[in-house]
Amino acid sequence: MARSGTGYFDRKGTFFKSPRDATASDLAALLGQIGDGESLAPGIAHMLLERRDQIEALFAEHDAMMADAEAGIVTNIGTKVSAFPNLGKK
Repeated sequence: MARSGTGYFDRKGTFFKSPRDATASDLAALLGQIGDGESLAPGIAHMLLERRDQIEALFAEHDAMMADAEAGIVTNIGTKVSAFPNLGKK
Protein backbone atom coordinates (compact mmCIF):
# COMPACT_ATOMS: atom_id res chain seq x y z
CA MET A 1 0.00 0.00 0.00
CA ALA A 2 1.26 3.46 -0.81
CA ARG A 3 2.22 5.83 1.98
CA SER A 4 2.79 9.55 2.09
CA GLY A 5 5.81 11.20 3.58
CA THR A 6 7.75 14.41 3.89
CA GLY A 7 10.68 15.31 1.72
CA TYR A 8 12.97 18.29 1.42
CA PHE A 9 14.53 19.76 -1.69
CA ASP A 10 17.64 21.84 -2.16
CA ARG A 11 17.70 24.78 -4.57
CA LYS A 12 18.66 22.47 -7.44
CA GLY A 13 15.58 20.35 -6.83
CA THR A 14 17.41 17.33 -5.40
CA PHE A 15 15.30 15.36 -2.92
CA PHE A 16 16.53 14.78 0.65
CA LYS A 17 14.95 12.96 3.58
CA SER A 18 16.01 15.62 6.12
CA PRO A 19 16.05 19.42 6.06
CA ARG A 20 19.62 19.31 7.40
CA ASP A 21 20.87 17.41 4.34
CA ALA A 22 19.00 19.71 1.94
CA THR A 23 20.48 22.80 3.60
CA ALA A 24 23.97 21.27 3.64
CA SER A 25 23.63 20.63 -0.10
CA ASP A 26 22.73 24.29 -0.68
CA LEU A 27 25.66 25.45 1.47
CA ALA A 28 28.05 23.15 -0.40
CA ALA A 29 26.81 24.56 -3.71
CA LEU A 30 27.41 28.12 -2.46
CA LEU A 31 30.93 27.18 -1.36
CA GLY A 32 31.74 25.57 -4.71
CA GLN A 33 34.75 23.36 -5.37
CA ILE A 34 37.18 23.39 -2.44
CA GLY A 35 40.41 21.44 -2.75
CA ASP A 36 41.77 19.16 -5.42
CA GLY A 37 39.86 16.06 -6.42
CA GLU A 38 36.69 15.49 -4.42
CA SER A 39 35.48 18.77 -2.96
CA LEU A 40 35.70 19.47 0.75
CA ALA A 41 32.61 21.70 0.50
CA PRO A 42 30.05 19.07 1.67
CA GLY A 43 32.01 18.41 4.88
CA ILE A 44 32.50 22.13 5.48
CA ALA A 45 28.77 22.69 4.90
CA HIS A 46 27.89 20.14 7.59
CA MET A 47 30.41 21.76 9.96
CA LEU A 48 28.85 25.18 9.32
CA LEU A 49 25.46 23.78 10.32
CA GLU A 50 26.91 22.16 13.45
CA ARG A 51 28.57 25.41 14.53
CA ARG A 52 25.81 27.73 13.40
CA ASP A 53 25.34 29.40 16.82
CA GLN A 54 29.04 30.25 17.09
CA ILE A 55 29.17 31.48 13.50
CA GLU A 56 26.10 33.70 13.97
CA ALA A 57 27.64 35.16 17.15
CA LEU A 58 30.86 35.87 15.27
CA PHE A 59 28.96 37.66 12.49
CA ALA A 60 26.99 39.67 15.09
CA GLU A 61 30.28 40.83 16.64
CA HIS A 62 31.61 41.64 13.17
CA ASP A 63 28.50 43.66 12.31
CA ALA A 64 28.80 45.62 15.57
CA MET A 65 32.47 46.38 14.90
CA MET A 66 31.68 47.48 11.34
CA ALA A 67 28.87 49.75 12.58
CA ASP A 68 31.24 51.34 15.12
CA ALA A 69 33.91 51.81 12.46
CA GLU A 70 31.44 53.42 10.05
CA ALA A 71 30.18 55.72 12.82
CA GLY A 72 33.74 56.73 13.72
CA ILE A 73 33.50 55.26 17.23
CA VAL A 74 36.87 53.51 17.04
CA THR A 75 40.33 54.62 18.00
CA ASN A 76 42.81 54.66 15.16
CA ILE A 77 46.00 52.94 16.31
CA GLY A 78 47.76 53.70 13.06
CA THR A 79 49.04 51.37 10.40
CA LYS A 80 52.27 50.40 12.12
CA VAL A 81 52.46 47.88 14.92
CA SER A 82 55.79 47.70 16.68
CA ALA A 83 55.38 44.09 17.82
CA PHE A 84 52.80 41.38 17.65
CA PRO A 85 51.82 39.72 20.90
CA ASN A 86 53.58 36.47 21.73
CA LEU A 87 50.89 33.83 21.49
CA GLY A 88 53.02 31.05 22.88
CA LYS A 89 54.79 30.36 19.60
CA LYS A 90 58.55 30.41 19.38
